[in-house]
Amino acid sequence: MLPAASVGFVPTMGALHDGHMSLVRAAREQHDTVVLSIFVNPKQFNDGQDFSSYPRDEAQDLALARESGVDVVFMPDSDEMYPAGFATSVSIDAHLTNVLEGAVRGQSHFSGMATVVTKLLVTVQPEAAYFGAKDFQQVVVVRRFVTDLGLPVRIVSCPTAREPDGLVISSRKVRFSAEQRRQAAAIPAPLTPIVTAVEAGETDTSVLFEAGAAVLHQQGLDIE
Repeated sequence: MLPAASVGFVPTMGALHDGHMSLVRAAREQHDTVVLSIFVNPKQFNDGQDFSSYPRDEAQDLALARESGVDVVFMPDSDEMYPAGFATSVSIDAHLTNVLEGAVRGQSHFSGMATVVTKLLVTVQPEAAYFGAKDFQQVVVVRRFVTDLGLPVRIVSCPTAREPDGLVISSRKVRFSAEQRRQAAAIPAPLTPIVTAVEAGETDTSVLFEAGAAVLHQQGLDIE
């Protein structure tokens, strides 16, 4: 039996798609109430243009949330999340945030994400919060600060949602040109040789990297 008023929480930045809806469906199966937040968090963007151009469609988001069985949509504005005089941030150790995505976006990206997710978790007070495995490093960081701060919430990582050609479903894809979308379709291809190598017992990360890099290079793509 579910505990009384069990709440599942799906934090998002809007521009909802089936990846988000897969998180909603997972939460719906486990909880009495599903809460979804929509907030484009300025503190996790290290590029003002990227923040300004981030896709936003409030009407469509609300329609999708309603169709997917979301009970409550929380849509705070920046003044509500960061009122005048706001002077607090959640900082994560550099060994978790200055590598992988953080090596490019900077430690401030994950600090901004951790700060807003902490505020959202404190506000919603869910039993569990649902994140996509697509953002692997984000899930690792969230689990770390939830444990370290003793937040009473279970973090659930759900499988990555993909297009039929294997490309991850992402809000930013609406900004792709036709040529960029064609190029992006090659990105999942390196996963196959990497998985094959791992299943064969390969553990050397440099070997695994080269196995994937060779596939991307054949498609004319460089690795960041």
